[in-house]
Amino acid sequence: MKTIKSIDVPQKQSIIERLISLLQGASWALAVLGAFYAFSLLSPFGFFAALLGMFLGMLPGFVLVVICELAHLQFEKFHELKKQTALLEQILENSNNDTTISHN
Repeated sequence: MKTIKSIDVPQKQSIIERLISLLQGASWALAVLGAFYAFSLLSPFGFFAALLGMFLGMLPGFVLVVICELAHLQFEKFHELKKQTALLEQILENSNNDTTISHN
């Protein structure tokens, strides 16, 4: 019986994946800056108004963070499917090369 080699090659990040990581970091910065700006802008109107404004100021940044994270997960899924396809092709090739079938 033939053994199947493990395919565990670290993938280099493409330019698009690097760009998504950069945009995700910028989205976090936007969320923090939006929260700080809204809090400082609304602090004269009271603490609870400033707190509510802070959460509303964070919202656009958080939405962008989620979108970037979803894109990153799709790239991870794509790479994992490529690995699984290569492994399945190797299994198929090995099973086609074996002409004897053992019934144990």
